[in-house]
Amino acid sequence: MTSSPAIGLIDTGVNGPVVSARRFWLASDGAAASGPSLPDAMGHGTVLAELIRDRVPGCDLTCAQVFDQRGVASPLLVACGIRWLLEAGVRVINMSFGLRENRGVLAEACAEAIAAGAILVASTPAMGDPIFPASYPGVIKVTGDARCDFREVAVLDGERADFGANPRLPTGRMIAGASVATARITAELAAILCQEPALGNAAVLARLRSAARHRGPQTEHLDAR
Repeated sequence: MTSSPAIGLIDTGVNGPVVSARRFWLASDGAAASGPSLPDAMGHGTVLAELIRDRVPGCDLTCAQVFDQRGVASPLLVACGIRWLLEAGVRVINMSFGLRENRGVLAEACAEAIAAGAILVASTPAMGDPIFPASYPGVIKVTGDARCDFREVAVLDGERADFGANPRLPTGRMIAGASVATARITAELAAILCQEPALGNAAVLARLRSAARHRGPQTEHLDAR
């Protein structure tokens, strides 16, 4: 049996068909405002949406546009995007970015989403200070892993990352890194749910782990060669 899994994308927008899209921004008084989405001026979200759909053509994609044309978003806007996607009924939320600020409003939104049964997938760098939302409990942390081919997964289970995936696009576009790897993991989760939509989150993640091509950090792999 196959079904169309509902995938949420929090990013710069999507130029192309989506089930639904909404833009979030900060009003002059600092409060969050929302309205119809705008074209994706940066192209980041559009590329990631194409990557996910290339792997799972039938997935239902919903986009929360929280980044402005400078590529800036606040924890408050990301939190609003998470809550709106929950209301839209998405199962997996892709967050191919990391924010330096640890804010209670974002931590609370992530905890609410996880408690409601959503799988949150977020980017994390291989080195440097912790970023958010990847560092919050229960969020699936993903980084780039050069060992992986385009549809391969690495189980890292480290303090910095849970999974790794290929950080590049086959088209040679400029977007690369943990954000691309995160979308690849989201795509693999969507592929599992497309085949078995009744699986619980723990079982979905177990399937992803069992299908992994690589295990352990890249450094161990390289030292063993």
